[in-house]
Amino acid sequence: MKKRSTVPGRHPESRRDRPAGAVSDRAARPTVTVCRGCCCGTPKVPRLDHAAQLRELRAALADSAHVRAVDCLDVCERANVIVVQPSPDGRRAGGRPVWLGLVNDRDATADIATWTGAGGPGLAEPPGVLDLYAFQPSRRVREAVED
Repeated sequence: MKKRSTVPGRHPESRRDRPAGAVSDRAARPTVTVCRGCCCGTPKVPRLDHAAQLRELRAALADSAHVRAVDCLDVCERANVIVVQPSPDGRRAGGRPVWLGLVNDRDATADIATWTGAGGPGLAEPPGVLDLYAFQPSRRVREAVED
């Protein structure tokens, strides 16, 4: 049974309540950040079922990665944007966050899910086709998401 926080208003799995050095199961996995703000996830990107894309990622990665939807990542010219952040093991192995833009078809979404499910950055080689989607945002944008 998970220990629940005894401090009112604190999240039940607060890091402050864990023993030093302990890592939650969720923190030990890669994180997939899906932009769903200004342009991403809206009719501005036509011919894509945005809700289905997020559902498919969450279903495919339920046991292997944390998937979160966030507001605008400020790289609207590359909508839809997905950022795959490495797990702690992946980061120790040299993995860094990978920004993927123009993820507007189901095949690309499936490739991201397969790669992330296999370990993601630092632990598994991405399918070659994802090189076509990869980009480097400005430092200001990167730091806002990767911290």
